[in-house]
Amino acid sequence: MQASVPPLRQRATLIVGAMLAFSIATLLFAGMTGSIRVPLDEIPDALRQLASGQPDSLAASLLELRASRALVAFATGGALALAGLMMQALLRNPLADPYVLGVSSGASVGALLALLLMASTLMVDAAALAGAIGVAMLLYLLARRDLRSGQAAEGGASMLLLTGVIVSALCGSVVTLMLSIAPEGRLRSMIFWLIGDLAGAPLRLLPWLVLAGCLLFAMRNARAMNMVALHAENAVTLGVRVGALRKGLFFISALLTASAVTSAGSIGFVGLIVPHACRFAFGPDHRVLIPAVVLAGGAFLVLCDTLARTIIAPQQLPVGAITAMIGAPVFLYQLHRLRK
Repeated sequence: MQASVPPLRQRATLIVGAMLAFSIATLLFAGMTGSIRVPLDEIPDALRQLASGQPDSLAASLLELRASRALVAFATGGALALAGLMMQALLRNPLADPYVLGVSSGASVGALLALLLMASTLMVDAAALAGAIGVAMLLYLLARRDLRSGQAAEGGASMLLLTGVIVSALCGSVVTLMLSIAPEGRLRSMIFWLIGDLAGAPLRLLPWLVLAGCLLFAMRNARAMNMVALHAENAVTLGVRVGALRKGLFFISALLTASAVTSAGSIGFVGLIVPHACRFAFGPDHRVLIPAVVLAGGAFLVLCDTLARTIIAPQQLPVGAITAMIGAPVFLYQLHRLRK
């Protein structure tokens, strides 16, 4: 009798293929949508002009600008969603998100200090990255025993989480102090950075390289993550190097969070609701979940950014406000389904 459920590889191919098609559709929609709409029949000619390096028409120029911002949004959303999934696997807590350990708070301290000193955009990005890496290294030094533990114990995860909460609170107090003494002329840019904004974010290769490398690491460890999730106490006896896996998950999630926050500021809810939604839709198998989460997170942030720049055009909203307005009710709905 032939099985009614398709094999894992076929099912994974179908899911990833569908999510990839959806992601391409969101990028195309973002390129077409704006205060001046680009008709669908002009897209092929505009793409040909961009490929030749000569965007002569208005459609090609608009598509170039919008596609650049959409690609930044996609890389940022994918990184945040994957970081959230890694953090949930590390802490064995479905409520964990990329910001729970305070890496983004360290980035906020660095970025806001640079903005307060009226530094250039490049220096703001460098300061944000330095702050995120500094907090990540501090957390590792404070919780290295828990990360090196060969047991996926709840106590170790709780200590790491509490350490992150305390460090995040300390960084938050520094951020509050800087906001209270900032001149009014710099306050708006500082607040927009804290909320999360993609306006003016440059398209760079480094975030894509970080995302690709972290995705490769996650896929190579997907089976081990499944073993830890299903057999936490016996994972070591089943051949999983739990200590090495936990350290890898910590550094990968910290690197992804630092990359995303450096590109677009602190954008909330992406790393929390996207892994939950994909887990509900596709199941808990990380071999399917990891690529689906990256594609879904990227597509979600592209759609949110498209709303942010078009809903009251020509004025633009910070994309972090849109993700919060969508993410909060969606997460409450997910919690209600989980309770049922």
